[in-house]
Amino acid sequence: MGRKPTISREALLDVAEDIVRTGGGAALTIGALAEAAGVSKGGVQYSFASKDDLVRGLVDRWTGQFDAMLGDPAGDDPVAYVRRYIAATRASQPAMKAKMAGLMVSYLENPANRRETREWYRGIFDRLGGSSASAQAARVAFLAVEGLFLMHMNGIDEDGEWTAFLDDVEAVLARLTS
Repeated sequence: MGRKPTISREALLDVAEDIVRTGGGAALTIGALAEAAGVSKGGVQYSFASKDDLVRGLVDRWTGQFDAMLGDPAGDDPVAYVRRYIAATRASQPAMKAKMAGLMVSYLENPANRRETREWYRGIFDRLGGSSASAQAARVAFLAVEGLFLMHMNGIDEDGEWTAFLDDVEAVLARLTS
């Protein structure tokens, strides 16, 4: 009979998020996670064989949480989808600090992760397809929100301007599609 694990994969991800939140992506190592979680390095590596696996686990968790906030967009027209995307982006921002977003940048250094991310974006652009004025407005609004996310990753939100920028995108989208 095997020994009962003292910490779960999800609990390790909780601790890893705390490390990234306080120290940034560079502070997240297998050793730092083991120490903070009070387990051995081997205990961490039982759940995450490498730092890449750990980062992938965090990114998968974050994207899963975002997708849950987005809800099931099946059947949404492009404008409705982008409005939901803006709402999910707005709701996710308090948790997505620049330090966490920076870790996502390192995630994209792996070619397989970049491919997966490209496929995710292709799926969104498939939903936003069409030549109508509203589909075009939805695509531009989506690109604006993604641009804001990139700027947020680089720390532009020190003055709390993030939500005002999202308000601007929503207002322009409403004007273009009404």
